[in-house]
Amino acid sequence: MEVTTYNQKGQQVGKIDLPKEIFEVKMNPDLVYQVAVTQMGNQRQGNAHTKGRGEVSGGGKKPWRQKGTGRARQGSIRSPQWRHGGVVFGPRKDKVYGGKINKKMRRKALAMVLSAKVADKLLIIIDSLEISQPKTKQMVEIVGAVKKACDLGKGKMLVALPEYEKNAVLAGRNIPDFATIEAAKLNVLELLNTKYLLMPAASVKRISAVGSESEIEAANDRPAQKTVAPVEKAQKTAKTRIKK
Repeated sequence: MEVTTYNQKGQQVGKIDLPKEIFEVKMNPDLVYQVAVTQMGNQRQGNAHTKGRGEVSGGGKKPWRQKGTGRARQGSIRSPQWRHGGVVFGPRKDKVYGGKINKKMRRKALAMVLSAKVADKLLIIIDSLEISQPKTKQMVEIVGAVKKACDLGKGKMLVALPEYEKNAVLAGRNIPDFATIEAAKLNVLELLNTKYLLMPAASVKRISAVGSESEIEAANDRPAQKTVAPVEKAQKTAKTRIKK
């Protein structure tokens, strides 16, 4: 798929061919939902924590004897029914809210969201992004020129940098509804939370490279199948029989 590219001044400079395996993938809402929910769960810190009866200080002594008082038997003044006692079924900081998503599923969902951005014309490609100084004014001028050239409306914009660029990050951090991220760290949740995606041409190559690296890593993770020659197999069988 060919997409028009712009320069920092908002002028058309040519076209770029996007790889089909990343930018032309059919949408599967269930998979995208699963990946997004799991990612949100993994981001939860789970700081809320209540103490049980074994964690509350005090209560080591039995309040009164078991029988003969006419009152209900009690073993500790830190039981849940007592004031200042432990909490039953309260939030615990050791609870895991997230889960695991396979690498292929995560990469497939990312490609689906990127493809949706292209289909809805929410992806803007520029030839390069060069910020000489960490000045907010420079980034505002670039974003304004691109929005005017592409006739973009209101909405949060995410800039996918090919690699970490300090000047670009510092120049864009004070702009409202604007964020920067490295192309290799693009994820489903960040894309769903933003409307427009601005990418230099080098970021497209970086995303394609990350995809190929994932395939290579997946292939390397598979255990190699060792083949045994017929002669070697016969020799091993003969040695085993002799030992017996």
